[in-house]
Amino acid sequence: MLWIRSGAVRYSHWVMAITLLSAGTALSGCVGDAGGTMTPMTSSGSAPSSATPSASASTTPTRSYGRDPAQVYDVIPPAAGAPAATGTVVVVHGGFWRAEYDREHARPEAQAFAGAGYHVVLAEYRRAGMPGGGVPGTLDDVRDLLASVASQPDLPKPLVLVGHSAGGHLVAWAAGQPWARERGIVGVVSLAGVVDLGAADRLHLGADATRDFVGSGPGTAAWTSADPMSTLPPKVPVRLVNGSDDDTVPPVAADDYVARAMAAGGDVTVDLVEGADHFAVIDPTTPAFAHVLAAVHSVL
Repeated sequence: MLWIRSGAVRYSHWVMAITLLSAGTALSGCVGDAGGTMTPMTSSGSAPSSATPSASASTTPTRSYGRDPAQVYDVIPPAAGAPAATGTVVVVHGGFWRAEYDREHARPEAQAFAGAGYHVVLAEYRRAGMPGGGVPGTLDDVRDLLASVASQPDLPKPLVLVGHSAGGHLVAWAAGQPWARERGIVGVVSLAGVVDLGAADRLHLGADATRDFVGSGPGTAAWTSADPMSTLPPKVPVRLVNGSDDDTVPPVAADDYVARAMAAGGDVTVDLVEGADHFAVIDPTTPAFAHVLAAVHSVL
């Protein structure tokens, strides 16, 4: 795998790699769809024109929860022959909240959850640099997305939210909201998540992506409204899965969140996966992904 020091370039190279390499490997080797292929979907939320039966438009419909083309989610049923698993996993992708990173790079991860027997939702949302994206629009999208998912009769409760990087921030934010349990959420799994906006700002993660997302700095009302640190303890259990070798969102960025959440009585744990980098936790072909599956199972 090619690693380049620039955060944005590095992210895009990894997205390219997992789209071209992991799609075939993960979907055929981990999901149980022998010989499976994946037809990319655009960030506008249009359905794939052709795909294998396990990824066809008839079995993975794209549903809207708002009028914007980015306010959509894909529904992925449990893979044929997979052991039955309880509930629905809602996958929220990362990319430092930026417009150029959409849900496609999280599709192998979502398919792997389907391969483990879960119903799966692969979510999209408006991001910084898009009309309505950033704070508060992105947060509104997460709220409305989860209300829509909770209302669907074919998506069984309970819901477990799984978010990576910026998506890890969004699911940790949702865990602190008063409506979390009302939506049927029983737990949140944050993978290399930006769970402390202040720490992310001090570390200048993603070339100051946090300020681009919020639109202001620490201490503002917008910042407070978006920071999971502002709503501790979380209303549902939170499981953090971080890689020891992650230099995109270093594990230290979550230290204050874990300490303060636990001090406030929150059910929060952290699993530091030795040797894993920022993307291992969403790659079904790596040993780190077993830790992710275990974290999901632990909150059900």
